[in-house]
Amino acid sequence: MGANEFKSLDKNLVSEIPNNHYSNKLIKKTSKRVYIESYGCQMNFADSEIVASILIKDGYTITKKLDKASLILINTCSIREKAEKTVRKRLEVFESIKEKNSKMKVGVMGCMAERLKRKFLEEEKIVDLVVGPDAYKDIPRLLQEVENENEAVNVLLSKDETYGDISPIRLNSNGISAFVSITRGCDNMCTFCVVPFTRGRERSRDPKSILKEIEDLKCKGYKEVTLLGQNVDSYLWYGGGLKKDFKKASIIQRKTALRFHNLLSIVAEAFPKIRIRFSTSNPQDMSVEVIKIMAKYKNICNHIHLPVQSGSNRILKKMNRQHTIQEYFKLIDSIREILPDCGISHDMIAGFPTETTEDHLNTLKLMDYVKYDFGFMFAYSERPGTLAAKKISDDIEDNIKKERLNEIIKKQQKHSLYRSQQYLGKIVCVLIEKISKKSEYFWSGRTQQNTVVVFPKENYKTGEFVEVKIKSCTSATLIGKAIKISNRI
Repeated sequence: MGANEFKSLDKNLVSEIPNNHYSNKLIKKTSKRVYIESYGCQMNFADSEIVASILIKDGYTITKKLDKASLILINTCSIREKAEKTVRKRLEVFESIKEKNSKMKVGVMGCMAERLKRKFLEEEKIVDLVVGPDAYKDIPRLLQEVENENEAVNVLLSKDETYGDISPIRLNSNGISAFVSITRGCDNMCTFCVVPFTRGRERSRDPKSILKEIEDLKCKGYKEVTLLGQNVDSYLWYGGGLKKDFKKASIIQRKTALRFHNLLSIVAEAFPKIRIRFSTSNPQDMSVEVIKIMAKYKNICNHIHLPVQSGSNRILKKMNRQHTIQEYFKLIDSIREILPDCGISHDMIAGFPTETTEDHLNTLKLMDYVKYDFGFMFAYSERPGTLAAKKISDDIEDNIKKERLNEIIKKQQKHSLYRSQQYLGKIVCVLIEKISKKSEYFWSGRTQQNTVVVFPKENYKTGEFVEVKIKSCTSATLIGKAIKISNRI
């Protein structure tokens, strides 16, 4: 499971889609309006863009106004208990709105829908349809079932990539950065993780469809794409099918198969003017070949999100992680050697079952060794249906989990500040993405290392690459002054 699955929850209130993006057939006046709200990982946000495309073809328009919607869809996350509680609270809000509009329909999508299945209809009377991550193409039919007062549930998991033929509608897009999904599902079976159960087995997308989607983004003026997958480095295309079935492939399929470093090279060469990012990397899947490709192509960003979860080999074994701390250190050392200026971020879980003080101290030692640029840190949350929930007692008290989590966060803040300070007085290339949250007179963008930079607007524009000299910093943000338009990416 990927790092971004552990990100804190974000809410995506969808903007009205401009009419000039579609043919008259798709934009004719209609009472069918859908409001989409997404939580959790980047993959969920990318999936919501696929759903938007499916529904627009079915005659819907997209709205950001809840009270104007005839259909509300909430794309859910099951990675932590807190994520599911957030969804339950939002459903309470939707219920109060639905009381004023009895014709409004409410659907639950994503991992929580896949985990609970038909049980969702029993637990939440407001919910009209339940659809899993691989069944979004079936939403129009499910909506018809709702109209016919029939049960509307589809949580069947697929053996194929599923959505490679759909052109996503970029919801709330800044017109500069976009997600492009290249794999779905996960085979790793980490004991703490629900993803293999909610998103199915690992399968990869046809590279031709990936290139076609990026070409479309380039034509629309996008300057950056992020290649997405639960385990993006395990990308394997041999003509279709599950990754686990690769051993059954023909000799020709095996010889011509594309792995992630091949795909990364193809994309970087095909789109030299677009910044390429990828997420999330699993330590067991990331190869030195990927790092070398990153070093070869200047448009591949020097940032790797490399979840480790714990600094203890004993805990990693309990988690069923397929790497040791020694192997992780070796990978970090290879990154530092081949890409000295690479930003590295992490996921960390505090208080996994049976974790001792020594295990926790080993995690802190690991952090001291790597000195990550930033990270996503959480207290362990037992998830129903996972191997850990079935076989390992959650025996760490909540107060101890919180204490250890706070120590991890404090350590990361120290390291983030250290990394930020290394930029003081230096000139960095920044892609301007948006207006700064704190001041309308400043731009906000990111470096190749994924560090946020803010600087006075002057005469620069969103979508431009600019050289910025760093004057000061916090642990999370670099503050500087733009010097000139950059000829770098």
